[in-house]
Amino acid sequence: MTRLKALTAALALFTTLGASAAEAETVRFWYHFDNPENPMSALVQKFEGANPGIEIEAENVPWNSYYDNLYTALVGGNAPDAAMVKLFAQPRLLEMGALEPLKERIDAWPGKAELLDNLLTLNAGPDGNNYYLPIQYVVLYLYYRTDLFQAAGLQPPKTCEEFRTAAKTLTKAPDTYGFGFRGGKGGWDQWGTFVFSRGAELKPGGLDNPRAIAANEWLVDMFAKDKSIPPSSPNDGFQEIIGAFKSGKTAMTIHHIGSSKDLVAALGDKVSAVPVPACDGKAWTSYGDESLAIFANSENKDAAWKWISFLAEPENNVEFVKATNQLPVTKTGSANWTGHEKRFVDATLQSLPFAAVLPQSSATADFVNTEWQASMQQAMTGQITPADMMKKLQALFTQ
Repeated sequence: MTRLKALTAALALFTTLGASAAEAETVRFWYHFDNPENPMSALVQKFEGANPGIEIEAENVPWNSYYDNLYTALVGGNAPDAAMVKLFAQPRLLEMGALEPLKERIDAWPGKAELLDNLLTLNAGPDGNNYYLPIQYVVLYLYYRTDLFQAAGLQPPKTCEEFRTAAKTLTKAPDTYGFGFRGGKGGWDQWGTFVFSRGAELKPGGLDNPRAIAANEWLVDMFAKDKSIPPSSPNDGFQEIIGAFKSGKTAMTIHHIGSSKDLVAALGDKVSAVPVPACDGKAWTSYGDESLAIFANSENKDAAWKWISFLAEPENNVEFVKATNQLPVTKTGSANWTGHEKRFVDATLQSLPFAAVLPQSSATADFVNTEWQASMQQAMTGQITPADMMKKLQALFTQ
């Protein structure tokens, strides 16, 4: 009898273990890290230890083919359950019907209170729903050379009027110029600080109205009339503006925390940062994103949600962003963050409340990728007027 009971108990245990193994869910997750110090294995191990019924299959997909692979997998029915995603991809993913709405899950999630203010709004879809859970971010701010400001007896500018005056004062051409403006590819977000803040918008009538035109003229005049922007600016990209700032060729430029370590290594305490100046009482700066999404065709949505929300919890999120040189999305993680020097973290957090994203459309993609750069270069070199530049860009946004 005792032996029979033992056999029965053993069989029951075997059956339970077998059922548990059969019921284990596998969540396929795609991400892209180029840092050799990849924390993903440790995060997966920690998650699986706390969630024995779920296994994570995390695949590091090369960035240069990431979205091609993702779109192909979605069309072919072989997509992961969840993945890292950027806002520029959201319109296409929604058009494909590929994204699972997350708003109800986020609203019921205890971790929502930890997310930094404005992140969910910035990442919302065009219908107001949340399809993305933020995982890391950057915001553009104003870098300034503390040594050059001190020598000139200046404080970092808070308004656009103070900014323009400081740029003039700091200019000692041809050795030093006040502001390193990125007139080449990718400079639209610097331009937006001075033009979008004054009411310009990427919509019908949003660029060729008198206020928007005047804002663009104001900035072009800094180059053409004040000459407080280097002559090379129409062709300057990221490497050029950062190189000029390091060398003391420029006293101010605009970028995000991703360049702070390089600048500190070169300049030490001669570099600091503040939010971009406010123009006519309003500030505007560009938000750079990375989020997590669950795909609509996933058969393991609940398990996928447990995984991505785990990555957005304070302690785990800090480990995640150590590999990316961006910032954690939680209040606790931000308060205790040591991955960048505090003055740059503070400038970012102070800028987040007025950070913005461009409307998601094919016209915006043309504006960002080709049309802004070509028009800006023509306006700065006198081939067209600043007003004509705005009329040209307005043609992209007619409906």
